[in-house]
Amino acid sequence: MDARTQQEYEELKQKVRRMLLTNMDKPSQKLHIIDAVQRLGVAYHFEKEIEDALEVIYDHYCNHIQIDDDEDLYTTAVRFRLLREHGFNVQCETFNKFKNEKGKFKESLISDVKGMLELYEAAHFQLHEENILEEALSFTTFHLKLAETTVDYPLSTQIANALKRPLRKSLPRLVAWSYISIYEGYGTQDKNLMKFAKLDFKMVQHLHMKEISEIYR
Repeated sequence: MDARTQQEYEELKQKVRRMLLTNMDKPSQKLHIIDAVQRLGVAYHFEKEIEDALEVIYDHYCNHIQIDDDEDLYTTAVRFRLLREHGFNVQCETFNKFKNEKGKFKESLISDVKGMLELYEAAHFQLHEENILEEALSFTTFHLKLAETTVDYPLSTQIANALKRPLRKSLPRLVAWSYISIYEGYGTQDKNLMKFAKLDFKMVQHLHMKEISEIYR
């Protein structure tokens, strides 16, 4: 990496850090940014910022302070997954609000494909005998397989990747390699985060190649 690129890399890193530290108009925005940072493979640069942000989100959860879009499946599932992934004690009963009077997941959820995909990912973070997450996994797997052939790129690719290997069972660098193009494909990406993720991926790839060449020298 030349000096100019290195400078751009450091500047972009600071912009992403400031974004993680900034209070958002909507708290759910912070969740979605953290999720993108993790999927893009650059979370290792911002571990403290991410933990601090999740602490605030967890405090809201514990004190029953509703965040915006609290009834939204997508946001609820992302929050559950991120908090549980980072060791916070969150209860799977948070998904009961998406069930009908018969105790089944509402049929209306099927049309929310992104929400279903996030519920599928969240269900893989189940602990022992969490029946609602077992039900969620079965429900989402069935309907995502159907949706995979009817939705457009990049969501179709994201579904295919998730069904093959959910986040919990994936290696971060492999997730980053595939998610960079997916994130860019949605067209709603943060440009600074996108640029930083691409540069970081190239830098890490270069370091790995250098290490391999040293081993076989």
